[in-house]
Amino acid sequence: MTKKERVARLRELLNAAYPDAGCSLIYTTPLEMLIATQLSAQCTDARVNIVTKDLFRKYKTVEDFAGADYEELCNDIKSCGFYRNKARNIILCCQRLIEVYGGKVPDTMEDLTSLAGTGRKTANLVLGDIYGKSAVVVDTHCKRIAKRIGLTTNDDPTKVEFDLKKIVPEDYQLKMCHQFVEHGRACCTARNPKCEVCPVGEVCKSKGKC
Repeated sequence: MTKKERVARLRELLNAAYPDAGCSLIYTTPLEMLIATQLSAQCTDARVNIVTKDLFRKYKTVEDFAGADYEELCNDIKSCGFYRNKARNIILCCQRLIEVYGGKVPDTMEDLTSLAGTGRKTANLVLGDIYGKSAVVVDTHCKRIAKRIGLTTNDDPTKVEFDLKKIVPEDYQLKMCHQFVEHGRACCTARNPKCEVCPVGEVCKSKGKC
């Protein structure tokens, strides 16, 4: 079975197992998506959603974040971890959004990754979920599962992203990544994966070997 054939069958199996998979971050605007995704680095989406519930009531616009008091913002996001770096990046990011992009979240990889605190993972999530573009979001679940299944041999997230772009149809890339997150939480965990009940075991090269 070629990698593309494995992906085709994987798509059928994942669609059956996780038909409603989507982004688990809660947001209402492109800016909120961008901020929430930055906060999610080394933090669970569940924790981020708790923090942003109050955060987005307090800071409603890009100008609010750009002009935020650094120490106060640190305190507002403290439970997300790495809060000092995140607070600094959020302020710098929003200042650049105002200065360069008229306060709007841009829609290209180059522009998004020019923003403080915005790597390819964050940029791809914004491109996919906000702008409906093809996007491969390589988080810890995607990297682990793609390698276990046999879709990549790489560990570097950027290399994994480009490996998957070569074999996954554009209209399925983002959906697959969201399904990988659910699958990684429910079954294909980092330690002691539940291979005996795995819904995609028939296409996985690592079944029973993890």
